[in-house]
Amino acid sequence: MKRIVLFIAILAGFLTPFDGSAVNIALPTIGAEFSMDAISLSWIATAYLLASALFLVPFGRLADIYGRKRIFESGIIIFAFSSLLMTMVPTTGAFILIRVIQGLGAAMIYGTGMAIVTGVFPPGERGRAIGLYISFVYFGLSAGPFLGGILTSYLGWRSIFLVNVPIGLLAVLLIRLKLKGEWAESKGEKFDLIGSAIYSLSLVAVMYGFSTLPHAGAATMIGAGVVLAAAFAWYESRISYPVLNVRLLLGNRVFLFSNIAALINYSATYAVTFLLSLDLQYTKGFSPEHAGLILIAQPIVMALVSTLSGRLSDQIEPGRVASAGMAITTLGLLLLVFLTEATPTWYIIISLLILGTGFGFFTSPNTNAIMSSVQKHDYGMASGTTSTMRLLGQMLSMGFATMLFAIYIGPVQITPEYYPAFISCLQIGFAFFTVLCGTGIFFSLIRGHVRSEN
Repeated sequence: MKRIVLFIAILAGFLTPFDGSAVNIALPTIGAEFSMDAISLSWIATAYLLASALFLVPFGRLADIYGRKRIFESGIIIFAFSSLLMTMVPTTGAFILIRVIQGLGAAMIYGTGMAIVTGVFPPGERGRAIGLYISFVYFGLSAGPFLGGILTSYLGWRSIFLVNVPIGLLAVLLIRLKLKGEWAESKGEKFDLIGSAIYSLSLVAVMYGFSTLPHAGAATMIGAGVVLAAAFAWYESRISYPVLNVRLLLGNRVFLFSNIAALINYSATYAVTFLLSLDLQYTKGFSPEHAGLILIAQPIVMALVSTLSGRLSDQIEPGRVASAGMAITTLGLLLLVFLTEATPTWYIIISLLILGTGFGFFTSPNTNAIMSSVQKHDYGMASGTTSTMRLLGQMLSMGFATMLFAIYIGPVQITPEYYPAFISCLQIGFAFFTVLCGTGIFFSLIRGHVRSEN
């Protein structure tokens, strides 16, 4: 039972990051076909992340109430079907809309996959299982740039989305045939519709504000989003059945600071692949296949290191391993601050290898610390919260990149006359991400102690 659950979770865990990283490598080709400007290109990635973040917390809670297997399976179906629709999009607007639907399906997968794995494996085996699961998440990330580059070069960018369909169908078939019963520890409890609405509005306001900078009203939208986020936290702390258990965050030091560390780490790292993909194909002139081959360096190291660090976190304090990983990540980001149009390829690859090592040592132990710090009936919410921190971080990372494009490049296509401005965006972005990740080391270190076997 444990093995088949892990295998199904791994399939789904591969599916969503593969799509995201493969699409990143295809962005210049997609942009050329639809004549997209720099901001629209960033919204192809951001729309998917925003939708995932909007729906992840609500679906994590719905999974606890109505059944994790049911939500998990529905998410895979929606993701696979929307991937098929992506091959038929006629316009930029339709492209972004269906990416939103894909994000909805991904949210249902994100909010349940980790909870199912955590619920099936006992504490002494949990770190290894989580490490294996995350390794395949990174295998999806690593296969994405390379296979996405090959598919885009030889079969066109639409073939990237077609790959998701058979994988999704296989996962659904295995769920129907092999998984009996259901996981619903909060069955019969009420669903917090008001809190879900406030949460979603706050995210939309912040991301819309980022994308419209430096125009008038952008700061107002960002401020409104922050106020709504504060209102959400206040409301959630005062109701009996919150969609996000704020009291769990406030009353559990390890859980709180591990999630903050995850939020910072993803905020500092997610846009790296997006920005380097554009740099390699625009300013360096590489093909999608060649660019994908270079970018594969980071996630391959992540996948290799994640299994090792997951096992390590079963034996020693997870927070120590995670903090060391964040420090290594900071070093990798610092190297990228010095990129120019003349930076050699080997320098970029070394930076990516260091980043992959740091991220691999951070993620599995940090996730193990989070999931081991809560009781079994909170696994669904903890899984949803963990995935939410990841998606919020990824969304904020892309939001910052979008803001830089809006300020320094504007709503135009990235052509040679804009390359100097684009390089400035890279340097400023990586400098900010370096400082942010360095700050995250502090939060990782002060989380307190938790042993996975406890």
